[in-house]
Amino acid sequence: MEFTTQTIAALTLPTGKSDLIQFDDELPGFGIRLRAGGKRVWIVQYRVGGRQRRETLGDARRLTLKAARGAAQKRFAEVALGGDPQGAKAEARARAAVTFGPLVDRYLMAKKPAVRQNTYIADHRYLTNYFKPFQSLPVDSIDRRRVAARLSEITIEHGTTAAARARQSISAYFAWLIREGMAESNPVIGTNNPGAHLRARERVLTNDELRAIWAACRDDDFGRIVRLLMLTAARRDEIGGLRWSEVDVDRGALHIPGDRTKNHHPLQLMLPPAAVSIIESAPRREGRDLIFGGSGGPFSAWSYSTLTLGARIAEMQSGPIAAWRIHDIRRTVATGMGDLGVQPHIVETVLNHRSGHKGGIAGVYNKAAYEAETKRALAIWADHLLSIVEGTTGRIIPMSAA
Repeated sequence: MEFTTQTIAALTLPTGKSDLIQFDDELPGFGIRLRAGGKRVWIVQYRVGGRQRRETLGDARRLTLKAARGAAQKRFAEVALGGDPQGAKAEARARAAVTFGPLVDRYLMAKKPAVRQNTYIADHRYLTNYFKPFQSLPVDSIDRRRVAARLSEITIEHGTTAAARARQSISAYFAWLIREGMAESNPVIGTNNPGAHLRARERVLTNDELRAIWAACRDDDFGRIVRLLMLTAARRDEIGGLRWSEVDVDRGALHIPGDRTKNHHPLQLMLPPAAVSIIESAPRREGRDLIFGGSGGPFSAWSYSTLTLGARIAEMQSGPIAAWRIHDIRRTVATGMGDLGVQPHIVETVLNHRSGHKGGIAGVYNKAAYEAETKRALAIWADHLLSIVEGTTGRIIPMSAA
């Protein structure tokens, strides 16, 4: 059939048929398809690798014969040059179905057995919460510009450190996607690192700052956590994920297993009474071993809570304190104990470090727990801290004067 505007307009379905395809004599493989109900679409038909392909070009009521013939010629040219237009479309649809969110679930499931629980929780938070706008997007649509824009938003919403860690998390995720054959490139490469300008921290909080932070803590999860960090020098995730089963309230003993510590060595401390009192003040929830946090997991709202605490400090004392972060508390406690005469190897034991006296060959032979010494060190520090925040006189003699 010779395609003209008139012959196309005159086409009708034969009686008893619901589908008809007619091809153009002038351009073989170019055709029109009629269906019951009046629908008409332009089509092209060609062979690729011995397989016949049929592709719809568009609605004949909206696409003129001239435009449809031009589109068909373009498709045939692609095939002649070794292309597969329909296959490319199918591949694009398949890539579009590979979306960010479901693959994050697979990634986290694969990663969970190989990392610490806190690392898993952090990655889960960054990839599902901080990158929530990406959840329904095809992986291939997430480019460098989109990632850079989101990192800028995270920096504003949660701070530089959180943005830097979120960047590390999504970069590792895309590296995994590449290894799994589900992404061709890592769009994080080439983006600005929000934490690139941050140098190793040396921040030690002053007594006035310790007092301000303590006073701004409320009787809630975050307030209790911060005060416990100030009394124990533990890492934030160790206290944020603290369990009732890890605390012997009667003895004042804390035992955090190695699978919850950064260096995989158990942390054992004899807590000062002030720390035990804070733990006892936390509400017990039936069927839940975790002391802090919600939704079935440990405490995780670090960035938001720290910003809120900072705002509260600024309001209480008519101005903020110098920039600080939660980990500065740990450094402050270690420095403070040293100033009070606690021996370096005891400070290291409190911090659960495996360097110095417990590093290398020395650690193979030295298995001492220094329970009595660390108990006294924390008691001295707690007495000193409480004298700062409560304005009282210390009751325990520093080790340097003992």
